[in-house]
Amino acid sequence: TDTRLTSLKELILARTDGTPFFMEEVVQTLVEEGALQGTPGRYRLETTPTELSISPTVQGVLAARIDRLTGEEKALLQQLAVIGRQFPVSLVKAVVAQAEAELYGLLSSLQAKEFLYEQPAFPESEYLFKHALTQDVAYGTVLQEQRKALHERTGQAIEALYKEKLEDHYSELAHHYRLSENAEKAVEYLGLAGQQAVQRSANAEAVGHFTTAIELLQTLPDSLERSQHELALYVALGVPLIATTTFAAPEVGKVYLRARALCEQVGDTPELFPTLWGLYAFYVTRAEYTMAHELGEQLLHLAQSQRDSALLLAAHYGMGHTLLHLGELAPGRTHLAQGRPFYGSEQHHAMVVSYGFDLGVSALSIEAESLWLLGYPEQALKSVLQAVTLAQALAHPFSLAFALDVAARIRQFRREGQAAQESAEAVMALSTEQGFPYWLAEGTIYRGWALAEQGHRAEGVSQIREGLASRQASGADLFRSQFLALLVEACGQQGQVEEGLRMVAEALAFVERTEERFYEAELHRLKGQFLVQQSPDNATEAEACFHRALDVSRNQAARSWELRTATSLARLWQQQGKTTEARDLLAPVCNWFTEGFDTRDLQEAKALLEELR
Repeated sequence: TDTRLTSLKELILARTDGTPFFMEEVVQTLVEEGALQGTPGRYRLETTPTELSISPTVQGVLAARIDRLTGEEKALLQQLAVIGRQFPVSLVKAVVAQAEAELYGLLSSLQAKEFLYEQPAFPESEYLFKHALTQDVAYGTVLQEQRKALHERTGQAIEALYKEKLEDHYSELAHHYRLSENAEKAVEYLGLAGQQAVQRSANAEAVGHFTTAIELLQTLPDSLERSQHELALYVALGVPLIATTTFAAPEVGKVYLRARALCEQVGDTPELFPTLWGLYAFYVTRAEYTMAHELGEQLLHLAQSQRDSALLLAAHYGMGHTLLHLGELAPGRTHLAQGRPFYGSEQHHAMVVSYGFDLGVSALSIEAESLWLLGYPEQALKSVLQAVTLAQALAHPFSLAFALDVAARIRQFRREGQAAQESAEAVMALSTEQGFPYWLAEGTIYRGWALAEQGHRAEGVSQIREGLASRQASGADLFRSQFLALLVEACGQQGQVEEGLRMVAEALAFVERTEERFYEAELHRLKGQFLVQQSPDNATEAEACFHRALDVSRNQAARSWELRTATSLARLWQQQGKTTEARDLLAPVCNWFTEGFDTRDLQEAKALLEELR
């Protein structure tokens, strides 16, 4: 007997792929056919098959086992497969039209034949299929029309059973009605399930729900009501789509352009503001600042006309953000300051669903950037750390990624390599976990700069290039002038002067093409530095670059760039013996600052002043 069982085991292994579930199903088949008798672990062989006349696939084995069931058993198994992988007894009773005693008998039989398991649960027992493949194969044997009817019946049963807590079952209801003939109910529950997914930051799931709802909506008769529903779905889709792609992805633009067209069809609608906001975010991230500024003005006009504090907060943030990148720092900060008093209510926290991130977090973050540029490095750091703390308290991953990314930027502005690396790695870890490609790319760039700053130059350059390539592939150009400047710095640290000058030229061409001017002064300064590094004969041209950088920084009131440039020019004049001119240039710039005395820029400037005395 042992020899025969060993031989049978070898036949089974030869016929299956060796997975435990496949082998269990083959053994169960042999038991049902009478080749094996007994109980698991104590089987005895009744016949000695020389070959196994069973399917070479587990699906085939399961299908054959299902065919051997009685008519009532098979019908119940098929209905259960439509209900789901796991289900409570009360739901089965509501869907299956069968006497209770007969139903329990059939469930016991299917459990004995190892199609189902029963597991204790509160307040009632639940059943589940032994394996997902068991459910799949049983589901595949249900005729299409019967399947649709069963899905609708299951949806109706869930609505009746759980009417007091229907929100706990939106995804199930969306699934069942989507596979029924009831498109209206499917669209309704897909939208609700999508909103729930957004609230728990399950962005890919939300995109799937909203996209499917929009597709199903097209099967309904064209009407104003349908257009209104489609508009709401497109606006809802934009936020998770941004999270899973980028603000600048072409599909994001298509979503909001379609939403704007629907706004025109529908007329006066509350969806107009979030639609214009989505388009604003799309264009500003693509560094199309003229269009972004026009949309910002439309948003501000709309918010002011409605006297809505939440809308005013968003509009002032948008205007401030755009003006900052255009190099209009003071007007930009004014808008940010005007928006700040509108933040604070629970209503504004709830707006995350419409905008993708918390506007208080973003406003604090962008204000930190403007504060540093305007010459307040300590206030800048305080503002961005407040943004991080707020995002952590809100427990909203996308907002936290935003704040951590700006924290890395402020640390980079302050030339704090280790701190910048820590913030960048926090952004990267969170973005990898949550699936945020936009923040992952930026985190990679800042980590690259931080590595190069700390002496790991080759790895740093590689990471900056990797992040730049990722952003460019997505259509994102916002901050490109800064990111190219970081690459220029890293090239300079490696002694790659010609490459550095080429990159500066590319960055300055980008500035002229897009009007992204907040980093312009630093680019002219870097060009001057590289010219000096290239040859002493370039001193006159380098000095012209420094003067150009000073003019830009002073016109923008960008005191931090003015300090850095004045230090570079004063150092050049020191080398040329122009000590008095160097001191007269640098001293008033240094004396203007009232904070940030431990930052590298001010420490280096002060040290140079000491040398010039």
